Amino acid sequence: MVHIKDEGSHFDAPIETVWKYLQADDHGPAHRSTRNQQMKPLTETSFILSQEQNMNGQWVKTVNRITMFPPVALSIEILEGPLAGSKMINVYTPKGNKTGIDVYGDFVSKQIPAAQLEPAVRGNLETVFNEDAPAIKAFGSK
Repeated sequence: MVHIKDEGSHFDAPIETVWKYLQADDHGPAHRSTRNQQMKPLTETSFILSQEQNMNGQWVKTVNRITMFPPVALSIEILEGPLAGSKMINVYTPKGNKTGIDVYGDFVSKQIPAAQLEPAVRGNLETVFNEDAPAIKAFGSK
C-alpha cells in the first residue's frame, strides 16, 4: 500500500464553476484517457462509474464508486481494475477566482509491483488533472 498526499494544485475557476463542471455532461468527455463510460446512480450523491482507462498504453476496465459532497469533496473507491481496493478523496478549497484541489488516498494493487505503484498513481493523478484543468477553464467561459 502507498499513501499519497498531493496538495497545492488549483483550477483557474471559482469553486461554483468547478462543482458545476464536475456534475455536468462535459466532464466525462474531457477525460481522453478513458472511454466507454457508463454511470449508474446509487443515491442522490453517489454513483458507480464503469469505464476503460488507458494505463501505460493499455486499456483496462475500471469500476469506481464515487460520492460527491459539494462543495467540499468527492470520494472515489476503486472497485475493479489494477487499483481495486484503493480509496481517495479530493478536497476542494475556494480561493477567489481559483479553486484549490488536494488529493489524499491509500492505493493498493495486485497487478502493479510495489516499487511502481506510487509513480503509477501519481502519473494517473497528473493525467486526470491535466485533462480537467483546461476543460474547467473552457466550461467557465461558456
